This record gives sequence, C-alpha cells and structure tokens, in this order.
Amino acid sequence: MKGRPLFALTLAITLIALTLMRASLTVAAQLEEIKSRGQLIVAVKDNLRPLGFIDQKGNLVGLEIDLAHRLAQEILGDANAVKLQPVSNQNRLKVILDDQVDLVIARVSDTAARRRIVDLSPYYYLDGTGLISKKRLPKVAVKRSLNPIQQLQQATIALLNNSATIAVIKSKLPNANLIGVDSYQEGLELLEQNQADAFAADLTVLTGWSQEYPQYKLLPVRLSGEALCIVMPKGLQYQELRQKVQDAIAAWQESGWLQERINYWGLPESNQPMRK
Repeated sequence: MKGRPLFALTLAITLIALTLMRASLTVAAQLEEIKSRGQLIVAVKDNLRPLGFIDQKGNLVGLEIDLAHRLAQEILGDANAVKLQPVSNQNRLKVILDDQVDLVIARVSDTAARRRIVDLSPYYYLDGTGLISKKRLPKVAVKRSLNPIQQLQQATIALLNNSATIAVIKSKLPNANLIGVDSYQEGLELLEQNQADAFAADLTVLTGWSQEYPQYKLLPVRLSGEALCIVMPKGLQYQELRQKVQDAIAAWQESGWLQERINYWGLPESNQPMRK
C-alpha cells in the first residue's frame, strides 16, 4: 500500500516530463513565437500543378507557394523566411493537429467536418467540378449556339471511381454516359482513344492537366463550388495568428494581388459563375 503513492507520484512526474518534452518538439506556434523563431512553417503540395509543383528548374512553385511566401512577408517582413513542407492529401490535417507545421496551404476545401477540428480561413480560391476535353468533341453532334453543358448532355464522361464528382455530374448531366476510372492516367487514355468525350474532376487538377497537355481544353464551366482555405490550428492562443491570416487574405483580395496570381497561374477566375 505504501508503494502506491510513490508510484502515483512517479507516474505524474513522468507524464509532466513527457508533456514538456512534446511541447519543446512541437512546431505550430503562436504569432509571437513564429516571429521569435524567424521562420514560418507551411505544409504545401509539391505534385499539384498549378497550386504547388516542382518546375523544370527544380523549384517549388505555384499559387499556394506564392501565398506561403506572401504570408512570410506579412508576418516576418521576409518572403523567404518560410519553410515549405510537402504533404500528402492524407496528412494535410494531421500535420497541423500534430503541431508539425504552423499553417497548411494544400488545396484543402471548406467543410463542416473539417471546421470541427481545425480553423479555416476565408477562401482564397473557389475550386469545383470542371470538365476537360479535346478542342473538338469528336463524338458529340453540337451546334455553335449551345454552351458546353448542353453539348455534353448525352456525352460519354470519364471520372474517378468513388469521387464526389459522380454526384455532381449525375445532377448536372443526368443523361450522360459515365465511365469510372481508377486514375487520372486512365482517364487520359480514354480521351486519347476517343472512348470518352470529356473528363470530369476538380478545376485546379484539370487546369494543371491542360497546361501539361495543351491538346486538351478546359471547358468554361464550374459545376460545383469548393472554397479552398488556409488551415490554421484551433485554440485561443492562435487567435492572433488566425487574425493575421484573415486580414492578409482580405488585403490581397482588395488590392487585386490575389486575382493577379490566380490569373498568372492560369486558373479560371474565382468569380466565374456556376452553370445550372
């Protein structure tokens, strides 16, 4: 019996030590700590043109990379005072929940489920479901007066299996013939072989596709809206950091800088209306 209080005390000391050790190893920080550190740590994509990708010179570039550098300028007065940490889709939220980064700018859309575990900024780009096709639609009889949606009402459209895109296309193009594929490469092959008239996916993904394969045309439609936001940690201690990010996005929108970067990277304008 006498050993139990001693064991409890030892356990408490161990837990405190582990907590202090974890705190010393964490990265996500309050605004003043980031300033003291002199570096902003941001999780980004490195394989998603034109948001974040490696260019021919080996540099990490893209719209979201520009945002990370601009935030470093806003917070630290130095656009290069930022560490860019590539992240997979599966780990985009985990890295901030585990305090491995200060912010995440990695094509994260605004959803109620995500807002329950992290804070999300005002959106910096309106993504959504789009369509890509060859410059001519070989299997669809069209009239010049018809918009792309009317042209594709009875088209064959490829899309990723088990993706949210399926519900969107079924709603907007109920008479289309849908072909599920397991990869973007498989969808590309169907287009190349004229077995599909168009491929449906997120506009940001399709924009990069059209830039890499100029023979394909991104159709001027947005069939759904997905607001892309900067991911920030929850907690009162991060309020000043969150406010800094929110103010920065508002200033970028007002000055036109954000739209200029969107245009520079060839993305459809965020205010492009969705087709009914």
